[in-house]
Amino acid sequence: MSDERGDDVGGPDPSVIRSVAVTVDDVVAAVEAAERGRPRLVLRITPPFYGRMRARIHREGGEGDYGDYEGNVDADPIHLAPERFLAADAPPYPDVDEVEDRLRERGEYDVETHRSAYTEAVESWRTAVRDAFVDSVTVDTEAGPHEILVKRLG
Repeated sequence: MSDERGDDVGGPDPSVIRSVAVTVDDVVAAVEAAERGRPRLVLRITPPFYGRMRARIHREGGEGDYGDYEGNVDADPIHLAPERFLAADAPPYPDVDEVEDRLRERGEYDVETHRSAYTEAVESWRTAVRDAFVDSVTVDTEAGPHEILVKRLG
């Protein structure tokens, strides 16, 4: 039996997932939130699982017991750390103190220049991170590791 997407009817087994679509801005926002010490955000894939899925931004720990989730599918959602969607060589988030140190070394420090330079560094980081996506992620399943293609949105 197939659904309107041509995939088999969904179920609890994540090993049926072939690809996951994720919004680039969601990944960037989730990584940035973690860097700023905000509550941890993840990208969540919610059962029932199909061949093509969507990962949406979600506050980790913001749910209770999943129990019998989404109409008799006995499976928990998959939570993926946003960093898993980025290549190992993705640039680190700018450090506000390092920006200050660079300005002081050049003799250019004042509060307004620091604020402006840090804002520019964060914008540059956001742009660079958008180009640092991986092509796939691996999730653990009962059958072992399962590779899923990543489809970028936005």
